[in-house]
Amino acid sequence: MSSSLIDPVVDHLADMALWEAELSAGSAPADPLQVVSPLVARLRQVPDPRRLRGLRHPLLVILVLTACATLVAGNDSLTAIRQWASRTPQDDLHRLGARRNPLTGRCLVPSERTFRRVLAAVDGDALDTATCGYAADVARGDAPAPHLPAATGEPAEREQRRAASRAVTHPAPAGLLPAAAIDGKLLHGTRTATGQVFLVAAVTHEKAVILGQRQVADKRGETTVTEDLLAPLDVSGMLLTLDALHTSKKTARLITGPLNAHYPLILKGNQPLALQAAQALLSGSDTEFADRTDIDSDRGHGRTERRTIRVAACDDTLFPGARQVFRLRRDTGGLDGQRTSKQIIYGIASLDPEQAGPQHHVCREHEFRDGRWHNGDRGAALC
Repeated sequence: MSSSLIDPVVDHLADMALWEAELSAGSAPADPLQVVSPLVARLRQVPDPRRLRGLRHPLLVILVLTACATLVAGNDSLTAIRQWASRTPQDDLHRLGARRNPLTGRCLVPSERTFRRVLAAVDGDALDTATCGYAADVARGDAPAPHLPAATGEPAEREQRRAASRAVTHPAPAGLLPAAAIDGKLLHGTRTATGQVFLVAAVTHEKAVILGQRQVADKRGETTVTEDLLAPLDVSGMLLTLDALHTSKKTARLITGPLNAHYPLILKGNQPLALQAAQALLSGSDTEFADRTDIDSDRGHGRTERRTIRVAACDDTLFPGARQVFRLRRDTGGLDGQRTSKQIIYGIASLDPEQAGPQHHVCREHEFRDGRWHNGDRGAALC
């Protein structure tokens, strides 16, 4: 099993990592279980795939050690995880609830084979439910957000620098809704009996918190699990961004109906009538759309880009729940300012003009590329 298979298992166990970090620093609270109780309560619901007979190491201990090795120490392979776990102080292993050797009294660490076998066999859906439920608790403020203090003098990570840069060059206007992206990703290097692992996840824009995820056979299966993925989630009032693959009346009805949420959807050839209607509503001179237009520019990475978006009101006779259509034009070129290419995209949104004006639509569009996350950034939103 590659490190990619470990990531879905431990991505949301940062509270455990905080616990271990505090223990290592000698500043553990009197009752460390209080620190991780929200996550532990959920993890205890994950069924152990092993038979009770001959069971040595509790599942919870295996998950905690994996989380600590991955998130605190940065070890991302099973061999490295096992090596890190073997150096864990005995006091820490005892507080984790590790099994003791009855002869020596020392706490035992699972073998690499045990890590590999258990992490590969654990019920993925049950673990997703537990970890994503905890992540949603943190996102809603029902559980304390984990925090790992950075080492003194440690340089800022790439994504932190990007986020700081975006905050300066693309300040968010007031009124942005909390948002989540629905997208599928192939976990490279993974293998199952039927092929590689392909996951469809709902990920918050601001903190990249995974609210839920489902495994599908391939990208074509994304649309088949959308309802199962979103139905258990509390996304009321949120904005859900999806790529053009999900642009269907069924998905629009689901989002604006039972989920009580909002959407921006990209219109392409799979919805020709809606696309033609949007083009008609958005046709006209720049003067006609002067009060419904916003412009944003970027310069860097060897190119310049200018994005111009115009919006127009519509109703759900065009598409279920529709309130606005938008036309996005991207003009790109070199650093000399000469434009060399142009791209125009049409879309539709369930937010009315009072909820989202053109400045909302364009504020984060620089991270949104044809309905997909761009450059690995998990913060793309049209509104």
